[in-house]
Amino acid sequence: MAEIIRRSKPLSVSPLKASSTLGASLAFLGLYRAMPMLHGAMGCTAFGKIFLTRHFREPIPIQSTGMDHVATVMGADENVIEGLRTLCEKHKPEVIGLPTTGLPETQGTDIQRLVREFRAAWPQYDHISIIPVNTPDYTGSLESGFALAVEAIIETLVPVSSQAGRRRHQVNVLANASLTPGDIEAIREWCEAFGLRAVVLPDIGDSLDGHLIEAEYATLTAGGTPRDEIVSMGESVATLVIGESLRRAADALRQRTGVPDHHFPHLMGLDACDRFTETLAAITGLTVPARIERQRAQLQDAMVDSHFMTGFLRVALAGEADLLTGLSALLTQSGAQLVAAVAPVSAPSLRTLPCAEVLLGDLQDLERVARANGARFLISNAHADASAERLGLPLLRAGFPQYDRLGAAARVWVGYRGSRATLFDIANLVLEHHHDIPAYRSRFWSGGPREHEMSLSRAAQGDAGMVRH
Repeated sequence: MAEIIRRSKPLSVSPLKASSTLGASLAFLGLYRAMPMLHGAMGCTAFGKIFLTRHFREPIPIQSTGMDHVATVMGADENVIEGLRTLCEKHKPEVIGLPTTGLPETQGTDIQRLVREFRAAWPQYDHISIIPVNTPDYTGSLESGFALAVEAIIETLVPVSSQAGRRRHQVNVLANASLTPGDIEAIREWCEAFGLRAVVLPDIGDSLDGHLIEAEYATLTAGGTPRDEIVSMGESVATLVIGESLRRAADALRQRTGVPDHHFPHLMGLDACDRFTETLAAITGLTVPARIERQRAQLQDAMVDSHFMTGFLRVALAGEADLLTGLSALLTQSGAQLVAAVAPVSAPSLRTLPCAEVLLGDLQDLERVARANGARFLISNAHADASAERLGLPLLRAGFPQYDRLGAAARVWVGYRGSRATLFDIANLVLEHHHDIPAYRSRFWSGGPREHEMSLSRAAQGDAGMVRH
């Protein structure tokens, strides 16, 4: 069991953490015809929007209550009510996500009360769902804010019912913040291989997967989980929970609906994929499809092919807890050694990592422990590029954000195929950074390198002349 080491320095250098407000916004972007509206200053919203736009390379619909210096001192209740009215009147969304930032949380704003006051003042907009959630950006991280938003979505939109199992071929999938749109699509196809229809919450695989639409522009999310499907989650036969960060959200869904749930810390590596496949087979009573068996065999072959590069590879990881859990499992199954792990905030799942300690810190801490522990490979987000360059190590970009490579949203990490592709990427990066052993030169050689090369050239010409004669 890994020991969690808390940070001791008073500031972040090369920060690793993304805010919980940003994580909540990402969760709301996975709902159909939704609009996140951050309660805070304009700069908080603009900064988060830039991060999301650069990562997904898509237009991101996010609004702000626009707190200024006057509202900061005198109160910003009117900003929230007027902002909600404007969104309902102009954009007509189905869902409005209302996460808070650090400024109103420091004020002590009661965001739940403001939603009630808006409902009382503007009853004509009762058909529009409003989901408030407290996500101060000075606590937690992207993963925890994402999980809080999913929990709030369930408590707001999923009715209390006792119809579990009514839809025998429908399963719920609670997807954590580390899953990409490509991962969501792969999980959906995985379920469909067993004849199951997956209701994914939130479904960024439909809204942020990078597809063109017929309209010239969209002010709301173009895709995502429809509200009526969220309402029907209480009739599913089972809930598949991916990521320990969503345990509270899963508990809330089970308490409201009685739908049994199955928890998976991640879906990376042979063991985790086997367990997920066996669960789908048990739910449906079907045998494993031939194409799934073939994908499993392909992953096994990839583990054999890449073990010369991954065996005893000393790896340093930095990222959110759910991502670290999955990557470390895949690496250890492939023979690699996790010698350094850095996370932005604490989480219970970090104690399960196969290393002596997990440091809560930033990318400067990653660089320091990677150098001290003799790491030969780095895995982190795009911000770790400078650290990798200083250390002279290859970097596999994973997590959020990734702004210097195309296809981050389309990348598949989970499942047999995703694990296979990740192993190939790691092996190829190791091969690219492999340096041949330099030619041996005797210490008794009196000439310099240039003279040595000339003598070798003359010897080669002499050999050639002997062949000609």
